[in-house]
Amino acid sequence: MPRRVLQGRVVSDRSRLTVTVSVERRFTHPVLKKTVRKTKKYHAHDAGGQCRVGDVVRIRECAPISKTKCWEVVADPA
Repeated sequence: MPRRVLQGRVVSDRSRLTVTVSVERRFTHPVLKKTVRKTKKYHAHDAGGQCRVGDVVRIRECAPISKTKCWEVVADPA
């Protein structure tokens, strides 16, 4: 099964190897037919420690690293 990849914005980098990423999704409400925005926060493993608040990053699902952390920051080849 492929690993999910999400894109979001870093909202916290206070921990040494962990960043908190806020991911927004948009969908049409089934009854109101309006576009609704929902956000969810994920804890992601940042092995390099190079993500800062405000950065747009991609995170990938991985095996559980801790109690709340089962995502990792994908290093985009640039």
